Formats: sequence, structure tokens, C-alpha cells
Amino acid sequence: MGRKNKQNPFAAKKRQKKEQLASGTDRRTEPYEEIKRDNEKFEKYYRLQNICSDAAEWQQFSVTIRENLPSAFRVTGFKHEAKALLNIIKTELFAEYIRGVAELRGTPADQVERPLCLPWYPGGLAHQLHLTRKDIRRSEPLYRLHNFLINETNAGAISRQEAVSMIPPIVLDVKPTDKVLDMCAAPGSKTAQLIEALHAEPEKFKIPPGFVLANDVDNNRCYMLVHQAKRLNSPCFLVTNHDSAYFPNLMNSEANGVKAVMKFNKILCDVPCSGDGTLRKNPDIWLKWNLAQAYNLHGIQYRIIRRGAEMLEVGGRLVYSTCSLNPIENEAVIQRIVSEYQGALEIVDALHLLPGLKCKPGLTEWKLASKEVDEVYSNFKEVPDKYHTIIRPNMFPLPKDQMANLGLEKCIRILPHFQDTGGFFVAVLCKKRQFPFEINDVKHLFPKKAEVEVAPKSSENIQIDEGKLIPWGPQRKRRRLHGYKEDPYVFFEENDHDWKEMREFFDLDCSLNYRCLLTRCVTEKKKNVYYCSELIRDLVLLNEDSIKIINTGVKAFARCENRHTDYPFRLAQEGLQTTNAFMGPKRRVEINKDDLILLLKCTDPTKPPSTTLLQESTQERCQQLSVGSCIIKYTDQRFTLNVVGWRGTSSLRAYVDKNETMHIMRLLGVNPSEFEINKYEKAREEALKTAEKSLEELPADETKCFGEDAQTEISTNI
Repeated sequence: MGRKNKQNPFAAKKRQKKEQLASGTDRRTEPYEEIKRDNEKFEKYYRLQNICSDAAEWQQFSVTIRENLPSAFRVTGFKHEAKALLNIIKTELFAEYIRGVAELRGTPADQVERPLCLPWYPGGLAHQLHLTRKDIRRSEPLYRLHNFLINETNAGAISRQEAVSMIPPIVLDVKPTDKVLDMCAAPGSKTAQLIEALHAEPEKFKIPPGFVLANDVDNNRCYMLVHQAKRLNSPCFLVTNHDSAYFPNLMNSEANGVKAVMKFNKILCDVPCSGDGTLRKNPDIWLKWNLAQAYNLHGIQYRIIRRGAEMLEVGGRLVYSTCSLNPIENEAVIQRIVSEYQGALEIVDALHLLPGLKCKPGLTEWKLASKEVDEVYSNFKEVPDKYHTIIRPNMFPLPKDQMANLGLEKCIRILPHFQDTGGFFVAVLCKKRQFPFEINDVKHLFPKKAEVEVAPKSSENIQIDEGKLIPWGPQRKRRRLHGYKEDPYVFFEENDHDWKEMREFFDLDCSLNYRCLLTRCVTEKKKNVYYCSELIRDLVLLNEDSIKIINTGVKAFARCENRHTDYPFRLAQEGLQTTNAFMGPKRRVEINKDDLILLLKCTDPTKPPSTTLLQESTQERCQQLSVGSCIIKYTDQRFTLNVVGWRGTSSLRAYVDKNETMHIMRLLGVNPSEFEINKYEKAREEALKTAEKSLEELPADETKCFGEDAQTEISTNI
């Protein structure tokens, strides 16, 4: 079949680059022009909305929103070493931060302001730096800070995230037992927070009873989401690819084995928006800001929150959030959903979960305007006929007597000048009763199922029945799945020979459900074995035909065929926080600090450390172990570390990557600088080599004119 009008975007971009080079108009060679941070329509519209109390506050808001956004990060709180890492950050990292900033700005160290601990983030785990992303990325005095942030992020120990973006997961108040849906999840920073909250009680639950289902409509962004969330290695996590506004009803199994419609305890609707609250981070929005975006998005935002409210169980909590300042995308959407289903949803005051946060209440009055903000409308009667398809009656505020009962003032509206952040809007809703049209019973989910099984197979019948079987909303067309075709999810069956050997070799507890082990290919010789929670397994098996599942499970075992071992699988570091809880003492080696440092410093896999270099107690334990994968355990007063190891015939090595190695070395008090790269120093060395090489390639008579002094000068300048 022909491609019709489809074009390959990568090929088109390549052609465009060739044309630019041929015409001599390659923009990469042109100097970058600073964006003019001004937009008359933006200023006129938000003055109209009275988002600031007075002229003085407006001036403060206007100045702040034109400044660059400070960077922020948070520590992954559920990990054993979180407190130790936080202590290192407050001492060693902040000392390096102050030294680097002082050098960068040419000011005394005692005049450099320390990073701000965000008062409203639980446990004091989040900090905001008085530096922008550009400052950190492009300043040589700060290269150690930059390396730390990248390394610890890749190791899953911290997450770099805009400060106000951390608020919606906090007010969602997720517990380990909750069934959580993130409807518009990509790129995944908020999803990571939800997973952290799910794993907040590791001492109580080996595997949390709840789960996080993260969805996004964009197939490519789903893989970005997988990459972000995989750093936390949760077996209670599922990624799907679907339009959130028409998300299908999912099925699950009740405790008695009966199939039922899935209802979620907690739902996050961080919906697509115009994003003018991110002007400090994305200054290009100044160039293209207009009201048409907000008007176009209002309907999409409403459909997403409406679908979320349908899937929420009675008593459950839904958080609606945007990074927009516009009441059309914020209060107007909340007003519409709450007023249309009177009594079913209630706005909840959640400020007690955010102590120290400075914010304003939600607006109860706002006005609409034309695209150019040259005409202002207080009600729908004032709107010209030509705008009736763009501006709708439900975008206007309700009369004051009706508005008083909605509670819009309980919404959270954050402006940039309050605490040097971006702009944000958050509303917390609680479901009081079911919607009249929502589906809550499996027999209503597929009303024509019995007829389909009996009916003769014909193209006509199939087309009609497929339309009727779609279990969500008014949609009748069968949805086309875009993007890559996913590999199947093949779960272990009873008496699987790999499971029997695995259980015996690794001394696995019988409480580890083998039915939750899976592979991603149909083959007898399994390559990687993943593990997911029982609820996730149930969701996959019951719903893989109704929704596109992108990824689930955490890698627990990997094939590692070695001629010296009888068992072909090794433990995977990614899944160790799960498998470790179910393993007995048979394949464990407890070592001291010096031994662990020795193992971590060995970066050449072909030359693992000999057991003779280890402490006597470690040598004795290694002699008791057969060749193969094992867990290396280190304990001190502050934390316990477990890493995957390999017992060789005469050696012991740690199976951890570079980021994990640097993370552990830092925790042990060892300077990880030997693993760090100074990209500026490296660039100078490469430039010097290039210059020397170009001199060598010159004819002998030409090099004479340079002389030794000139060559020395080249080296010095580079």
C-alpha cells in the first residue's frame, strides 16, 4: 500500500539542513538573539482579570515573570539512604555550590545565598537553587554541581523538577494502598512523585498493594515517561498510550475472583494547557501568546477531567492542575464540572498539606476577550456571532448566588513573585456520589457480548458489533493505534522449569508469586525476566485488548551464560529492591566498607578483584558460595546498601553501572572525582590535540614560520 501524503520527518529535516547549507543560510552559525520578554496582549488581558491585588503587586509580578526560573530538585524519599544523601547535600554539595557561585559571580563566599529548602515539601527533601538551568549547564565553576545533579538523577536518588510542579502529587495524598491514575503523565516528573508516595512505607510492605497507571496520548512521549519512571524501579507501575478524554473502562478482579469495572482511589489530571505560567522557563511563549490557545483547550481540559471523575470511586480524590494563569483553563473548567454534576463533586481545601506555601485563592470573577484583547465580554450576550463557536456560554462565571456555593476560593493559584517560582493552578476535588451515566458493572460494559458470540461471522456484523463494544463515551470509530508495536507480555505458568531452578538457586521465598514473573517474547529461552505486582498482572491480562500497554514490570533477572556456572541467570540491579525482600541467606555476602570500595573501584569487567584482596571473613564466605550471581550487602548506622554481585571462580565483582557506583561512593564518604569528567577541561584537551595535529600536517617550510614560541602560545591560549 502506498504512503499517500505521509512524509518522513527525519528525512525532511535532513533535506532542510542540506538546503540551508547550500544557500549559505545555516541558522546555527548565526548569533542567538535574546527573546524580547514582552507581550502587550498578555499584559492587557491579565490586568483585566485582576490576578494581582493592586498596582504594586502587579509591578512585582511583571518584573518576576520576565526573569529566568531558578532550578530545583528533590531527594527520592523512600530509599534507605535518603537521609544520608540529604545530609551530604546540605554539607558537601552546598559548600561546593557556594564556592562555585562565588567564583562565577566574583563575590565573597559569605555573600552567596544558600539554596532554599522548600518549606511545603514533606521531610525537607526539596531545594531550590538560586541559579538557572543555563547557569549550571554552561559555567565551568559549577561543573561539579552539574555532574552531581546528572549523576544522582540517573541513579534515581534525586529528581530535577520545577518547584511548583511538585505540588499536585502532594495534595493528591497518595498512600501505598491506593490505585492511582495519572491521565496525562508525560514527561513523568509528577509520575515519579506518585511512585515515591506509593513506596513510602518499605518497612510495612515488601511490595505496595496499590499501583500507579500512567497514561499519555503521545506515543513517543510515553517512552520518555518510561525512561523517567524506570529510575525508581517499581513493580507497581504501568504505562499506557490512549486519549485521556476517551480512556476506556478497565476491568480488574475482585478478592472473590469476580470481574469488575476498575475504579481509582486517586486521579491526577495535569492537563494540556497554554503554559503561560512557564514563561520564566520557556521565554518563547512571549512571542506566540494569544487567547485562542486557551479557548481551544478549554473543551479538551473539560473532557479529560470529566472522564477522570467518571473513573473515580466514591470518596476518591481527583487533582486538576495546569501551568497556566488563565481562568478559562482553570476556574472555568472547575466551575463547569462541579456545577453540571451538582452534589457529585466537591472542591476540597488542601492547603494544610502545603505548610509555608504562599498562594492566592481561586478567582470567582473573570472576563473574556477577543483574540487581540481589543473587545471585552462580561457575558455570552455580548459576544459577537462570529465568535460563538470559539467562546461558549460555560466559559463565563456563573451568577454570584450560584458561585457562592461552588467553593472556587478553595482552589490554589500560585503567582511567580510569591516564592520565586513559575505560575501554577491546582484544584482538589472529592467525589461524593456516582454520576448518573457512568458504567459501574461489567454486564453494562459489554451489553451485546452474548449476541456477538452467537451471531454468524460476517463483515457487516463485525463492524456493527465492534462499534457497540467500545466501552467509553460517544466514540464509535475504532481507534487506530499509532507508534511502535509492543512486544507481548508472557507470564510464567505453573511448573515453569525456569522458575523451579530460579527459586532453588536464589533461595526465593514462596511468598514471591511466580505468576507475576514475565518475559517480553514468546520463546523457550528467556532473555530477561521481569516482575510486576499481582494487581498489575491482573490489569494486563484483562485489558491488553482494550488499551495499548507500553511498559510494565521491573527487570529482576537477566540471562548470563557463563561456562563456570550451572545456572544461566543473574540478578538485575534494577529489580533488586523487589527481589531482595524475597531472597534467603543462601546467595548473600556481607562485606565491610573497605571491601565495597575496592569492588566499586574496579571498572574493568575483564579484571575483577581477586577474593584474596578482601577481608578474611569475606574470603571465607566466598568459599562457601558457588560460582554465580549473588547479593553484596553493606550495613552501617545510617543505611543498608544492597548491590548485585558475581562470585567468580577466584574473584568477586559488583554489577553496578557508573552512576550507581558514584552514588554509593559518595554515600561512603569517598571522593568520586576519579569517575567525574570536566567537560571544559576535556574540550580544551581536544582543541589542543586538533591544533597540534593541524600543525603536524602543514608542510615543513610553513611550520618553520611559527617557531617554538608560537606553538607554546597556541597551547596556552587553548
